[in-house]
Amino acid sequence: MTGHEFTLADRIAKIQSINNLYDLENNAYVSFSGGKDSTVLHYLIDEALPGNKIPRVFINTGIEYKLILKFVKEMASKDSRFVIWTVGKNIKETLNKVGYPFKNKEHSQKLYEWKRGNRNKSLLKYFREEPDGFNPCPKILMYQKEPEFKLNVSHRCCIEFKKKPAKEYMKQSGRYITLTGMMKAEGGQRTTLNCIVTDKEGKLKKFHPMAIVSTEWENWYINHKSIQLADLYYPPYNFTRSGCLMCPFSLDLQGQLDTLGQLMPEEKKRAEWLWKDIYDEYRRIGYRLRKEDKEQPSLFD
Repeated sequence: MTGHEFTLADRIAKIQSINNLYDLENNAYVSFSGGKDSTVLHYLIDEALPGNKIPRVFINTGIEYKLILKFVKEMASKDSRFVIWTVGKNIKETLNKVGYPFKNKEHSQKLYEWKRGNRNKSLLKYFREEPDGFNPCPKILMYQKEPEFKLNVSHRCCIEFKKKPAKEYMKQSGRYITLTGMMKAEGGQRTTLNCIVTDKEGKLKKFHPMAIVSTEWENWYINHKSIQLADLYYPPYNFTRSGCLMCPFSLDLQGQLDTLGQLMPEEKKRAEWLWKDIYDEYRRIGYRLRKEDKEQPSLFD
């Protein structure tokens, strides 16, 4: 047995064990984004629990790539377990109200709290008001803590368009356990990801079967099972991650925008309209986007 085969056997056994303890068949749903990780999870669960009826729930936020939405609809047309849960919120109105994402979730949340007067120790260290801060705010973004910075930044985009709709589905369906394809190997805040997440009473809330697997293993499993991903992951697009359309959190935002400009110009125009306030600021300070890169005309002008 190879190392990859051992990992597969281990993950299958883990899923089966959790199913025996918590009856995933009747109490869980798969958070299906249409991306690489959740697609792999879909097939992994089927291998561990043949014939399962666990719903695959896609939250249709309205911020997805068209190729991702196309892929999900194709999956749903062949498999009745797929549920497309539409958010139905006005995207721009909601973002203007709750705030836009900037840099990453940690920065967006800390800046959101700082602007509302919170001065706890972690915030003071992050914004360099106290020494010895771990991974402090980049110096190029320190100006944002000052009163003169008026751009509405927060971490609430994901809450409004993903977490709240997911809770609505859970309430209506009675399924309280969320299965995700999240992996520690993705880095960032997920490096501390636990395979099992329980509430204060010890009740299972989230199960991340792929938390411990590597990207190398994931790619092996895709080839091993001949898994078809969304077209976004293949030439000429060659995306390594999908997520929301050109989310400002993307580390390779400029490269992805360049790709969109060449291959999906209408998608790029939509992204420029959707994230205009953030993109303008990124370009103004030369952070993640080139200073000289001009905004594209909007489809919605």
